[in-house]
Amino acid sequence: MKNTALKIVAFVFINLSTFAQNADDIFNRYLETTGGKDLWAGVSTYSIKQTYRGNSAADYDIELKGSFGETALYKAKTILKRTFIFGVKGAEGWRKVPLGSSDKVTQYETNTLSDKEQENMRRELKENILPFLDYEAKGYIATLVGGETINGVKVAHIELSGKGIKYNLYFDETTNLLIRKKLTLSSGEVITEDYTKYSETVYGIKFPTESNYLSSIDKRNLKVSTSIIFNDTIAPAFLTR
Repeated sequence: MKNTALKIVAFVFINLSTFAQNADDIFNRYLETTGGKDLWAGVSTYSIKQTYRGNSAADYDIELKGSFGETALYKAKTILKRTFIFGVKGAEGWRKVPLGSSDKVTQYETNTLSDKEQENMRRELKENILPFLDYEAKGYIATLVGGETINGVKVAHIELSGKGIKYNLYFDETTNLLIRKKLTLSSGEVITEDYTKYSETVYGIKFPTESNYLSSIDKRNLKVSTSIIFNDTIAPAFLTR
């Protein structure tokens, strides 16, 4: 009986400790663990390259270049040797669609992105590196859901919602690292990423470099490899229509 009472008290204490913290506490621990708030605050640009592999012809590569100061984002998706380019800068947004066969010099047809597509890209600008970066300024609400277990790892679950989308974020309670990100888009598509490896960048920030990716639309499990350069010099051509 005494042992049972002690177990109940311990269980209650653990749960009270979990809820004594809030979402910002967990976000701040992540920032400190991955390099510190000062380093994160000093990020002004980034260049990211990613490979998505599932051993099929539908494998693809993504290249991203973002500039916070210019409110600009370049995104290129290469699939079947054809590269589709998307961009926003300030109040402009564009799409470049490759024309002709892949064995010739690529010519592009350029058209304007819809207002919704431009809004999504501007949202992604900072969320590509941290989904909760400046989240309050964007109108998101962060709620600490509580403690859970993923693959034997105790995690703190935070829901970040607003602007018609929702993030469910799962932070390892031991390492403070984000190990799962689940993004629910306004279209209903759910994208789940499990981060399996973090590496330290030249800039000094730790960033997830290996992950598993699953979309509820195509239902393919993809292995993702990521490389990133913070405060990279971005050639103007990337951010020009």
